[in-house]
Amino acid sequence: MALATRLAQIMRDAGLKGAHVAQAAGWHESKSSRIITGTTLPSPADIRLWCEICGVPEQAEDLIAQALAAESMYVQWRQRERAGLRSIQQSYVPLYERTRLFRQYSSTLVPGFLQTRDYAAALLTAIATFRGMPNDAEAAAAARVERSRIIREGPRRGVFLIEEGVLRNRMGDAATMEAQLGYLIAAASLPSLSVGIVPFTADRSGTWTVETFTIYDDSSAHVELLGAEVTVTAPTELRSYAAMFDAYLRKAVFGEQARARIVEAIEALAR
Repeated sequence: MALATRLAQIMRDAGLKGAHVAQAAGWHESKSSRIITGTTLPSPADIRLWCEICGVPEQAEDLIAQALAAESMYVQWRQRERAGLRSIQQSYVPLYERTRLFRQYSSTLVPGFLQTRDYAAALLTAIATFRGMPNDAEAAAAARVERSRIIREGPRRGVFLIEEGVLRNRMGDAATMEAQLGYLIAAASLPSLSVGIVPFTADRSGTWTVETFTIYDDSSAHVELLGAEVTVTAPTELRSYAAMFDAYLRKAVFGEQARARIVEAIEALAR
């Protein structure tokens, strides 16, 4: 219905009615009526023609992306988890294999690509417990670590921006966190990976702490919510996520400065 509402608004803004659009498009009048009431999902060609008739051809691609994603953009975690947490980890492999540039901003957890098996197992156990589902966290953690190797293969690159608070959010026991933070230091030294820390003291002008999101090349972004994962494909929305990523990229510290903050977090575990 969101797409139908938007097309109807475009039509009204152009001072047209459904009959006018139908006539200009060479359609039966009932087709434009079905489109604006949401009864019929328009094809990409229909959307391009609609936007052209209404004088806004530049809006067509965003609306086409919205139409193509209408049924799959918002996927409830419970729906995906019916086959178990391990199955979810494996379901991402085709996406990872066709991606060349991974960009992730994480405000809550160590990015999945950079998680140790024990950290992943502790996290996935917490998820299974919270959602009251069968706990196959150990197998799922092994699958997560295995799929993460893809990012280190071939002509791929990963850029990860992590809020400093993530380094202090304990997942698992102290030994698990110490190993995880140590692995972050090691991962940051890999030539294909860049790991930046957004300091507590970073100037937040023009930005704010947002939900964790990952951008795959320039084709899609996945946004992680408590109850669902949202897939973004509309070009203007993708540009918004890329702009937010770039804003935090300028605020993050890398190299020795990032390492120093991770080491401080490791030392804090002993206090």
